[in-house]
Amino acid sequence: MRVAVIGLGSMGLGMARSLLAAGHEVVGCDVNPAACAAFKAAGGAIADTPAAAAKGAEALVVVVVTADQTAALLSDDVLSAMAPDGVVISCATMAPERALALAARVATTQRSYLDAPMSGGAARAAKGELTFMAAGSAAAFKRAQPALDAMAGKVYELGAEPGKGSAVKIVNQLLAGVHLAAMGEALAFAKRMGLDLGQVFEVIKASAGNSWMFENRAPRVVAGDYRPTSAVEIFVKDLGIVSDIGRGARFPLPIAGAALQMFLMAAAAGMGADDDSSVTRVYGRLAGLDLPGDKADKA
Repeated sequence: MRVAVIGLGSMGLGMARSLLAAGHEVVGCDVNPAACAAFKAAGGAIADTPAAAAKGAEALVVVVVTADQTAALLSDDVLSAMAPDGVVISCATMAPERALALAARVATTQRSYLDAPMSGGAARAAKGELTFMAAGSAAAFKRAQPALDAMAGKVYELGAEPGKGSAVKIVNQLLAGVHLAAMGEALAFAKRMGLDLGQVFEVIKASAGNSWMFENRAPRVVAGDYRPTSAVEIFVKDLGIVSDIGRGARFPLPIAGAALQMFLMAAAAGMGADDDSSVTRVYGRLAGLDLPGDKADKA
């Protein structure tokens, strides 16, 4: 099928390549020329504008960061450029009510909308092994299936109402953010006790304290490599959504709230665009530790 991928970042580029590998005709679009060049080098086509990318697309995969960016991309000219029976596969993490509103917007053009945030990281995106938390009509799922088959290792169908996928993703992000902040605290604590962080990683990876976030992110701290694969600002946004939903529902979220403050501290310290494992550096700087790749200032 003809697929347009808008957003060729660390996740979108891997997703677009997986679609290509599955034999689909894929057109990509991104504001970053380097990302466009990388996809072109992989054999994909590049369009100068989202509307040009969407021309004739049977599936439009939107892989941007926020609901506002998604809404801006789903303009009249982009939606009208799609195939008349096309489906929008919306992947950004957002509040459920935003997904509902976007679905209603797309429905006015007679296209389908699949609320389909995903998880798994850039490595799984490149292998076509992402987990999708999807909600939408039966028609949306049917139309999106060939594209999902190329990008996903697992697709959870969470009902016909858009917003359910986003709600489950928010629960995932609560856990991911808490686990990541806890990882940072644990590694900095280990450093304070004079332990070798590489050894700590190997032991915890094989022990009950392990988590997906620890196993995936701790090696970056051990290597002192904070080049972004997923930035601190992503968790400022996502845990902010968690907090907003909890406040509106009058539901207490003390652990998620503490994690949000750690990511806000990292952003305030100038690490917002750095890898989200930089939350460890906040603990390190507060304690005056010399973490790999981040020599702390000492009084």
